[in-house]
Amino acid sequence: MSRTRLTGIDAARGVALLGMMSTHIFPLYDPATGEPTFVALAFSGRASALFAVVAGIGLALLTGGTNPGTGRSPGASRRGIAARAAVIALVGLLLGGLDTSIAIILFHYAVLFLMVLPFTSMSLGRLAAWAGGWICLSPVLAYLVRPWLQENLNPPDVGGNITWEHFAEPATLAADVFFTGFYPTVQWLSYLLVGMVIGRLDLRSLPVQAGLVIGGIFSAVAAKYISAYLLIDAGGFAELLATESGRRWPIGRMLEVNLTGVEQSGSWWWLAVSAPHSGTTLDLLHTCGTSAAVVGACLLLTRARPNLLLPLSAAGAMTLTLYSMHIWVMAIVDAQDPPLDPSWVFWPQAAAAVLLGIAFFKLGSRGPLETVASGASRLARDGKLTGERR
Repeated sequence: MSRTRLTGIDAARGVALLGMMSTHIFPLYDPATGEPTFVALAFSGRASALFAVVAGIGLALLTGGTNPGTGRSPGASRRGIAARAAVIALVGLLLGGLDTSIAIILFHYAVLFLMVLPFTSMSLGRLAAWAGGWICLSPVLAYLVRPWLQENLNPPDVGGNITWEHFAEPATLAADVFFTGFYPTVQWLSYLLVGMVIGRLDLRSLPVQAGLVIGGIFSAVAAKYISAYLLIDAGGFAELLATESGRRWPIGRMLEVNLTGVEQSGSWWWLAVSAPHSGTTLDLLHTCGTSAAVVGACLLLTRARPNLLLPLSAAGAMTLTLYSMHIWVMAIVDAQDPPLDPSWVFWPQAAAAVLLGIAFFKLGSRGPLETVASGASRLARDGKLTGERR
């Protein structure tokens, strides 16, 4: 990391990494009571959203920060981002072949990098308008399109993580990536756009850092309050229970943890929920808010002492490598019978991620996969493998 690097952004990415790892390992429901666990309530939906928002911040910083388009031509910057996306997609496809229950985000993450290319040169005002509009309208589009996809494509998703074989059915693959999968990129583009808006701000400014915390908390709380009002006081929850999915699933508990796999159709009241991975406007507002608050808090904590959160920021600087290692380890763990104790699976991995991050930081080196992605980006952008790091 250079001296000018915003280590608070890396720390927020480290929080996202550890949060995602925890949801992959610990149960989301208490086996004895069926109640949501602390990990589910704290990290489900929020950790992966933070991962995507921080990606948007990184892209904004790569394309000029507060002055978009300065330094390099927009075309060169887009070529660099596209090359980085290609490396991430390749890693995602390789990991997709592993036998694991984890929904791997990397291929969808790479697609999001490509989807955001038209926005990389936009000014802060235009970008904010697009982000707001996308948060409001993309869930409506998804609600309208999903029933048609489910009726005309069988199955409506690829039935697991994406691998090379799925390219043989391009329509089904596209439906999964954009609308029906675990990370529907049409709605998830909202996270990268919000992240780019944040990245266009002066992130070294104390008012901006405090504003992210305050504004993020307000957005997160307001989204939950509005959803609760619509579902309870306005009668939306009763309408959901009358739908096919409402009769089939324990919707009350799932609204607290995860709506993945629940067909949200048959009632417009589905758009009033704010459940993790529901992809509604209120879910996006809530998770964008929690992400902004975490980013702001990390920036504030590292304002005077950049290495105050070194265990998080060092790990956060090499998440592609560490996330990939985590998926590989979990493929081995998932094959164990009887299952291993979650605590004995999570804490050694978390410690290894922190220690590896610190080791690479002390060596002044990037992670192996970060080196490959960065090299591919520089080659596509500048026509050479050496150059300025950002």
